[in-house]
Amino acid sequence: MGRAFVYVILGGGVAAGYAAFEFSKRGISHGELCIISEETFAPYERPALSKGFLLPEDSARLPSFHTCVGTNEERLTPKWYKEHGIELVLGTRVKSADVRRKTLLTAAGETISYKILIVATGARALKLEEFGVNGSDAENVCYMRDLADATRLVSVMQSCVGGNAIVIGGGYIGMECAASLVINKINVTMVFPEAHCMPRLFTPKIAGYYEDFYKSKGVKFIKGTVLSSFENDTSGKVTAVILRDGTRLTADMVMVGIGIRPNTILFEGQLTLEKGGIKVNGHMQTSNSSVYAVGDVAAFPVKLFGEIRRLEHVDSARKSARHAVAAIMAPEKTRGDFDYLPFFYSRVFTLSWQFYGDNVGEVVHYGDFSGRSFGAYWINKGKLVGSFLEGGTKEEYEAIAKVTRLQPVVADIAELERQGLGFALSVSQQPPPPPPLPPPVKLINSSLVFKKPVYTWDATAGVVVAASIALFAYWYGKRRFRW
Repeated sequence: MGRAFVYVILGGGVAAGYAAFEFSKRGISHGELCIISEETFAPYERPALSKGFLLPEDSARLPSFHTCVGTNEERLTPKWYKEHGIELVLGTRVKSADVRRKTLLTAAGETISYKILIVATGARALKLEEFGVNGSDAENVCYMRDLADATRLVSVMQSCVGGNAIVIGGGYIGMECAASLVINKINVTMVFPEAHCMPRLFTPKIAGYYEDFYKSKGVKFIKGTVLSSFENDTSGKVTAVILRDGTRLTADMVMVGIGIRPNTILFEGQLTLEKGGIKVNGHMQTSNSSVYAVGDVAAFPVKLFGEIRRLEHVDSARKSARHAVAAIMAPEKTRGDFDYLPFFYSRVFTLSWQFYGDNVGEVVHYGDFSGRSFGAYWINKGKLVGSFLEGGTKEEYEAIAKVTRLQPVVADIAELERQGLGFALSVSQQPPPPPPLPPPVKLINSSLVFKKPVYTWDATAGVVVAASIALFAYWYGKRRFRW
């Protein structure tokens, strides 16, 4: 038993939806494409899960956040896929892949073959058990990676209003879920081993601002330690959290956000892996020419920095998926490599920040850290390589994105700090650089010879040469005849 398709997208997350939309725009025929997903829902915008889905009022629910509403485009409901002849193979787990034979084997025993495969398997949430702590199966211990997780979290939150929630982890998921728990009138304590929240991105000064804001909302922080074990009641429900430093915290629920791991297991030993993901070239093509990888699972060359990176963010998933489809469907027109500017953002409470580029080198903070608008630049090897802004306008966010892509030389750090956001606004408003100059002039025997073609003289010279050859041939022929 089996089915065959020209194109198969393995994985049903954000990248799958945007890839399908790009395929449809480029005119695939009905029946050529299928999406295989373990989830029972058509692809949706995952950022909605840790934001709008958890709100106690006017919460987001499907079909309102199916892709591709995240970029203000068409919402791809199950009906849309049917109308466009794209088959959704949902609730289906693929247990093995054979890239040499171009086949996938499902857990139900069906073989699905393809000509081109796009791996969009994303990543899974790391579990406590991987760090030697048991208890993830307790009814009030929650994770956040997919719609099932979010639905379960909402149910647990509703039973814990006025109670105590312990958030394990100080990264993206921990910060966003902590804000949602507070909004749902739950007391929150955050626990993480680092010195401050969001350590992969925030400087201590930036982190201090957000921690102070969270504290003003009642959130408590316990840093420099980790979860050691749980205390449970007779039903198995967690009643307390024990930390490695011996601290005991009463808990009505536990939210775990300790990182993710790319889903590469199906392709280990078959495709080249790097940075924890599947290595691809600038067209998102893997070491097997019939397989592409996009989103969280893909390790791709970031042209701006000249190195391979794997980025865990929805913006990268959307854009890498579209670029891969363009390279597949119109390779002759997709000559350029994926030219991506790393981008991250978050919205919590009344706050909203955006970051572009890379957070390496010397940091220059600017703005009012006691107010609602501030930012930072990162300078590496004399060039601006990263920009962060909290509380900006649309135009200001566009300005820091543009200045980061331009990577201007920064000669005076103190002056950059003084100008602050004004530097990005000024640079972004400058006219684009002039086109490259024509090829240089060549000197031959002290005479100037221009490379620019002079078509009139070329034609005249050609006519003269042709006429001369003809006359010579006529004369030579007559003479030879006389001999």
